[in-house]
Amino acid sequence: MAMDRAAGRRDPNGDYGTPQKYDPTFKGPIYDRGCTDIICCVLLVVAIVGYVVVGVVAWTHGDPRKVIHPTDSRGQFCGQQGTPNEKKPFLFYFDIVKCASPLVLLEFQCPTTQICVSKCPDRYLTYLTAAGSPASLEYYRNFCTPEYKGTQKAALNVLKDRECPAMLIPSTPLARRCFPAIQAKQGVIMVGNKTSFEDGWGNHRNATELLEGAKKANVVLETRQLAMKIFEDYTVSWYWIIIGLVIAMVASLIFIVLLRFLAGVMVWVMIVMVILVLGYGIFHCYMEYAKLKGEAGSDMSLADLGFQTDLRVYLHLRQTWLAFMIILCVLELVIVLLLIFLRKRILIAIALIKEASRAIGHVMSSLLFPLCTFFLLCLCIAYWASTAVFLSTSNEAVYKVFNESACPFAGQTCRPETFNSSNVTRLCPDAQCLFAFYGGESAYHRYLVALQFFNVFMFFWLANFVIALGQVTLAGAFASYYWAFKKPDDMPAFPLFSAFGRALRYHTGSLAFGSLILAIVQVIRVILEYLDHRLKAAENKFAKFLLSCLKCCFWCLEKFLKFLNRNAYIMIAVYGTNFCTSARNAFFLLMRNIIRVAVLDKVTDFLFFLGKLLIVGSVGILAFFFFTQRIKLVQDTAPPLNYYWVPILTVIVGSYLIAHGFFSVYGMCVDTLFLCFCEDLERNDGSPERPYYMSPELSEILLKGHLEPSKSADSQG
Repeated sequence: MAMDRAAGRRDPNGDYGTPQKYDPTFKGPIYDRGCTDIICCVLLVVAIVGYVVVGVVAWTHGDPRKVIHPTDSRGQFCGQQGTPNEKKPFLFYFDIVKCASPLVLLEFQCPTTQICVSKCPDRYLTYLTAAGSPASLEYYRNFCTPEYKGTQKAALNVLKDRECPAMLIPSTPLARRCFPAIQAKQGVIMVGNKTSFEDGWGNHRNATELLEGAKKANVVLETRQLAMKIFEDYTVSWYWIIIGLVIAMVASLIFIVLLRFLAGVMVWVMIVMVILVLGYGIFHCYMEYAKLKGEAGSDMSLADLGFQTDLRVYLHLRQTWLAFMIILCVLELVIVLLLIFLRKRILIAIALIKEASRAIGHVMSSLLFPLCTFFLLCLCIAYWASTAVFLSTSNEAVYKVFNESACPFAGQTCRPETFNSSNVTRLCPDAQCLFAFYGGESAYHRYLVALQFFNVFMFFWLANFVIALGQVTLAGAFASYYWAFKKPDDMPAFPLFSAFGRALRYHTGSLAFGSLILAIVQVIRVILEYLDHRLKAAENKFAKFLLSCLKCCFWCLEKFLKFLNRNAYIMIAVYGTNFCTSARNAFFLLMRNIIRVAVLDKVTDFLFFLGKLLIVGSVGILAFFFFTQRIKLVQDTAPPLNYYWVPILTVIVGSYLIAHGFFSVYGMCVDTLFLCFCEDLERNDGSPERPYYMSPELSEILLKGHLEPSKSADSQG
């Protein structure tokens, strides 16, 4: 009765609810339960049906070719099958110098005629020169519009009507677009072997002008070029990445299995190994820092270097390795200090981890359950991504007026079919109606924006629902283990499948309720991030400060809701109550045991984080040495890469996700056992009439350790 009285004295005013009372009929998760939060369940079903309708609308009206293929001035795709451009995959600019216009950044399209061609020009040639040679004119015809009729029209009229480009320049394809083959020799910009060129109208132009036009035209394409190089790296290294992820999975599985039988030893081995891995990282950074001493260019600062897509450039700077070394030293110091201050509490956490290992040993299928959650999350991500792409390509082609001289209609929308007979051509003879972008300002465009917002919202809701389903399933299985008086004889035959069936049959509404609240907060955070991005160039300091405060508040709110939902799902799995009741009971139970929460629960989270860090760090170091060809035994096996950080980061991120998946089972098991332990202390007193359900090993260290109420607390009660 001592613990029961102590619990009551800790909350004499009942501010955090009434402690649980002894109930001889309570034997663990309640099987006789009813459906909860039915309204939210119906709302989720209706939302999913609406989401399917949105997907059908997107797939019906969308066209992903708008993202893959370049588009000419008429809004036609280059290289599209079944069209006249089927064998013309490249986009050719009549006058790429005009791409240096500021309109390029506003309209995403160069104010010059663009056509699809079968190959980029490989020689320098002007139309005035080609018109006098049948062979040259036949070659030139490949870069003219379909309206071109040969020499039936005077050469100057052909150029004036923009039927052919004034000149051709040797070009190379980049992202399916023809860009001049510009080169720099000893700091001088040259086209071929010349520093200037004749623009086809008799004017001599500097090659630097051509470079500026190519740069502006390439503003949007630089990211695409980077993506293409990254894609190339994936194509030659994907099987090695899979091998690295398999190594991470095997290492995680071995670690979890060893943790099942040697929990205490493995925790201390994990702690020592993390310290050693970080120590080696510090040593390696120092050796690289010392090796670069005296090398040319190694003392350049990161600020002077600027952003480089090839990250290998940064590894030749001493400042980079110094920064890495400082970061690792700080991380090492923080971990060592935490271990010193938490050394006694780590012993208590190890006891709970041992109990979690025994629970997982009786529910071994729980180790594979994260694969089910991962598969459902992949479905959510795939559906969201495909719907987003199809919705973004559901817009119609927008054409706008481009004109070199002053024109009151410049920048206005136009229709190519009626443009030549409109007032624009009479008032602005040089004006052109060219394709600008896919989008629009019509009601249909605003309708698509609303559908994109709904797509993002449903993604967050369904992703959180899948995570909640996994948590309540694992909680139900592990609660069945804890509340079995004779373990494992009193456990159900298939605890994991029983918990999964109860969650779907009775508590879909409660899971939808909890995930809906979290999704709303996450969508608000996305909106705040978008507003922050739009206000970066603004000078309103108060608006920026207010936005930063809101972002911080909603970040904290999201973290709190995730913690509260997690514990609410445990109460749902055990008692079958609705979401609000479960969240309130879980919160009050934690507040009545706030000391235990601070002492025990977060210490185990820290130990699991060290386990993830050990696996990710070990696999990451192995991937670094392999892809940088520093392992002599397999030096010739590593594939040639544009950026070796691409497979390394992929392996590191994938290893963390894999390790997190395995350790999440342990984390959910520990949280479930912890809440059950707190309720066990309130319901029972350890006497023969009211024995504890916890194992003798767990009760020995938890009740005789540092989790008993202090004497001062008893005296105050």
